[in-house]
Amino acid sequence: MMTTLSAAFALLATLLAAIGLYGVLAYTVAQRTREFGLRMALGAAPGRVRAMVLRQVAIMTFVGAIVGLAGALAVAKGAQSMLFQMTGADPAVLALSAVALALVALWAGFVPAHRASRVDPMRALKYE
Repeated sequence: MMTTLSAAFALLATLLAAIGLYGVLAYTVAQRTREFGLRMALGAAPGRVRAMVLRQVAIMTFVGAIVGLAGALAVAKGAQSMLFQMTGADPAVLALSAVALALVALWAGFVPAHRASRVDPMRALKYE
């Protein structure tokens, strides 16, 4: 029962993180529409614009993973006394969690990145 409940909360937290990241990236892409239009008008390929947005996702994910891993290690030290025959900071679990969240972040960032690469340069330059 406790395992199922923990898994449900972990899934919910991951979903909320993906939705939040999507919202931030969609807002960022909307704010940078003129920039993307100008870049594409000057000859940037759609793949290059998509890569710019995905690079931003990767940077945010990397910083978040570093802060999250540091926080997890700090909490694990405090929780060590409450765990029975377990280590608080299992490297395999931490690595798997970081990789899974990185994949979720890239998945959440793909739609805004694709939208940025489909900007019509003429319409974007008129965009206010």
